[in-house]
Amino acid sequence: MAAETSTTQVEAITADNILRLFPDIDTSSAAFEGHDEEQIRLMDEVCIVLDENDKPIGNFSKKICHLMTNIDKGLLHRAFSVFLFDSQNRLLLQQRATEKITFPDMWTNTCCSHPLGIPGEGGAELAEAVSGVKNAARRKLDHELGIKPEQVPFDDFRFLTRIHYKAPCGDGKWGEHEIDYILFIKADVDLNPSPNEVRDVKYVTADELKAMFKDSSLVFTPWFKLICESLLFDWWAHLDAGLEKFENESEIRRM
Repeated sequence: MAAETSTTQVEAITADNILRLFPDIDTSSAAFEGHDEEQIRLMDEVCIVLDENDKPIGNFSKKICHLMTNIDKGLLHRAFSVFLFDSQNRLLLQQRATEKITFPDMWTNTCCSHPLGIPGEGGAELAEAVSGVKNAARRKLDHELGIKPEQVPFDDFRFLTRIHYKAPCGDGKWGEHEIDYILFIKADVDLNPSPNEVRDVKYVTADELKAMFKDSSLVFTPWFKLICESLLFDWWAHLDAGLEKFENESEIRRM
């Protein structure tokens, strides 16, 4: 009987496969010069690298996944965007901290981050992947905003769709190329934002958010603008009745 392949061997095979797909990957450390030490440390976290159909093909560090030199070679990873509404149907926004390496000081949805290449946050099939991003969302809501997991129960998250988009950051060095899982949740929560992650927070109505977009002094993340301009306000109008028709889309929206 053949010996079973060890986890270490599987990881090595996966790493070899991904390096064959991206042989000229940029692993330079120079990109970190002048950045915040805690944010540099977080760039070592491992993102889930995907093919165009959202199937995991391996893992790379957050840093490698967000360098435009690698994005321009086709490197794609999994992400999620949480839209948290309070009992008054106001959306919680955050302004990203100045210390953030990618898209600093920009306003965006409640929480945008990545499931990691760790147990409980991955998945090849859609149902498992949705479960993984919900687990990741609860972890990051606590990390960024101090929202405790018991205030955002797993089963209260509603998965709507996946959005595939690509966007450079302002400096041209960093960017995003993601298949982004959209999660809605309605909850009244206690906030204790981490100043290293979040510069400001604000609850807004739909009309107040539209007014913010007209304010030229405010800057928004590209994925948030894409979602708002095409989908968000229709979803928001059905938050209490009819949202079911937007849930659990199987097709990936390419933007």
